[in-house]
Amino acid sequence: MTISYDVKPSDKIEGAPEVSYYTPQQPVAAGTFHPQTPNEVPPKIFQPLKIGNITLQNRIGVSPMCQYSAGYDGVVTPYHLIHYGSILNRGPGITIVECTAISPEGRSSPEDLGIWNDEQAWKLKEIVDYAHAQKQLAAIQIGHGGRKASTQPLYLHLEQTADESVGGFPKAIVAPSALIYRPNGNIPTPNELTTTQIKKLVSNFGDAARRAVEISGFDAVEIHAAHGYLINEFFSSISNKRTDEYGGSFENRTRFFKEIVDDIKSKIPSGTPIFVRISAVENSPDPESWSIEDSQKLADIFVEKGISLVDVSSGGNDYRQPPRSSISKTKREPIHVPLARAIKQHVGDKLLVATVGNLDQNPELDNKYLESGDFDLVLIGRGFLKNPGLVWAFADKLGVRLHQALQLGWGFWPKKQQMVELIERSSKI
Repeated sequence: MTISYDVKPSDKIEGAPEVSYYTPQQPVAAGTFHPQTPNEVPPKIFQPLKIGNITLQNRIGVSPMCQYSAGYDGVVTPYHLIHYGSILNRGPGITIVECTAISPEGRSSPEDLGIWNDEQAWKLKEIVDYAHAQKQLAAIQIGHGGRKASTQPLYLHLEQTADESVGGFPKAIVAPSALIYRPNGNIPTPNELTTTQIKKLVSNFGDAARRAVEISGFDAVEIHAAHGYLINEFFSSISNKRTDEYGGSFENRTRFFKEIVDDIKSKIPSGTPIFVRISAVENSPDPESWSIEDSQKLADIFVEKGISLVDVSSGGNDYRQPPRSSISKTKREPIHVPLARAIKQHVGDKLLVATVGNLDQNPELDNKYLESGDFDLVLIGRGFLKNPGLVWAFADKLGVRLHQALQLGWGFWPKKQQMVELIERSSKI
C-alpha cells in the first residue's frame, strides 16, 4: 500500500500548469522546512531568504557549472533538462544554470550554451518551466569568455584553444588588451576590443538578460565577472592595459561592467534580482593584482547600482596563481569564506553575499557561518554533481525534516497516524 504524506486520500492531484506533460502539482516547494512540533525553529540554513522579488525556501543554492553539452549552436539539449531536473526537484533554494554566452565568440568552449538569439532562449525555457512546475527557482549566469574563449572543455583536462576543426573560433577571440593569458602555451593572443565593439558587447549583455527573463522566464540573472573572463579582464590591471576610458584607473576599469548593469536594468522588469560573481582576489604574485580592498570598493558600486547579491569566488585571471588545492591547505576554513566575510562586513545589510568552494562537506559549519552573519547564501557546485539530493542530505545531518516532491517523498516519513492506521489494518489481515 502506498501512503503519500501530507496529502489526504480524497485529494485530487492536478497536473502542474507550467508544463504540457503531466507532473503532479506540488503543494509546497521541496526543500521547505517542515516543523515537527509547533515551536520548532529551523537552523538558519533552512530559513527563507528574500532576494529582490523572489524568496528562497532555504539558503542552499546550486552554483553554475558548465556541462559542455550543447551543440555548436549553443542550444539546450535533453541532457540539460535531465541534469538540472534531477537537482531542481530535490529542493535547493535556487539553481543557477551554467554560464551561457551572450555572443558566439563569447563561449568559453564550442560546447557552451548560448543566449544570443531567441531560439536558444526558448529552449532554455523548458528548464525554467520544469523548475516552476516543481515550485522551484531558477537563475541563469550570463557571460563572455574574453581571452579565455574558444578553449577545450574542461573534462578533457587540456587548457588549450579549440581550433576550427572542433568548432572553435580562435581568430575571433577578443579582450580589453591584446595580452595572451598564458605565454608559451597553446592559447592565441586575443584581439583588442575597439570602443565600438565594447558598446556592442554591453548591448549583447542587456539583450541576453532580457531574453533570459522575458522569453525563458528565469527568476534571476547572474553576471559572470570572475575567473579571468571578459568582465574580470577589464577589472584587472594585469589584463587591462588600455589608455582610453575603459582602462587605467579603478573608475575606468569598472566602466564596462557599470554600463552592462545599466543596460540590463533598462531591459528587464524592475525588482528582478541581479547577481554578480566576482573573483574577490586574483591569487596572483603580481603586486598590482586585484585585492580584497578592490572588491570592497566594487561592492560599493553594486550597492549603488542596485545589485541584489554578490557571489564570491577567486582567481582565474593569472596563469601564475597556485592551485586552489594548495591554497586551501593553508586555510583553516573553506577558501572563500574569509573573502565573503570581508565583503559582508564592509556592506552589511546593503548587499547580500553568497560564496562557493568546499561547502558541501559540513552543513553544521555552513550553518554556523550563516548564523554568524559571515554571508547569506551557501553555493555548492561539485557536491550537487555527486549528489543531486544534497539539500535532503544536509537536513538529515542537521536532524530536521523538509518537504519533498510528491514523487520522491512518498516513501519517507509518512505521518505517524497514517503509520498507526496501516499497522492496525495489517494486523487484522
